Amino acid sequence: MSLLVVLLILYIIWDVNYFIRCVCTVLAGRLFQGKRKVTDTTTIYGLCTTQDVDIFLRHMNNARYLRELDFARFHFYGLTNLYELVRQRGGGAVQGASSVRYRRTIPIFHPYKITTKLVWWDDKAIYLEQQFITLADGFVRAVALSKQCITNCNVSDVLRTYPEAAKRPEMPDDLKLWLEAIEVSSQKLRKDK
Repeated sequence: MSLLVVLLILYIIWDVNYFIRCVCTVLAGRLFQGKRKVTDTTTIYGLCTTQDVDIFLRHMNNARYLRELDFARFHFYGLTNLYELVRQRGGGAVQGASSVRYRRTIPIFHPYKITTKLVWWDDKAIYLEQQFITLADGFVRAVALSKQCITNCNVSDVLRTYPEAAKRPEMPDDLKLWLEAIEVSSQKLRKDK
């Protein structure tokens, strides 16, 4: 009985569902989907359940969007083998910044998909655009930009190993404006020191 109590406490303290979902998402991608080019769009599917909704039980909670984006990023890394190449060079990946534009809510019990696409990179980071799209109507419910900082290795060197990424694309206008806003914020914080 005490072992059961300890397991229950550990389950409550650690977000076990998160880790199980991470493993399942990556494994399902590797087992049931083929490898993707780093410039391809990857897709995962989800369903807005009672664990995802706000206190009024009507639509997905804003914090859940960010959690779902994690799973989609892990899936992207797994299918493109990008994270493995970074790890082989002694590097890692951390979330440097994100911006989510919520356009319309995802109602409870509605299925959706999240698409992930590499839109640009520099020597220190990759930039992903991710979209939440409800399956019933194909409407883009939310759009996220994500800066994934790659540590201890040069991103451009890693991406040169992909033939399709030989030439970096033009920086999208929305990404450029977002990065400028981040720099303004950083300058303000440096001045406040």
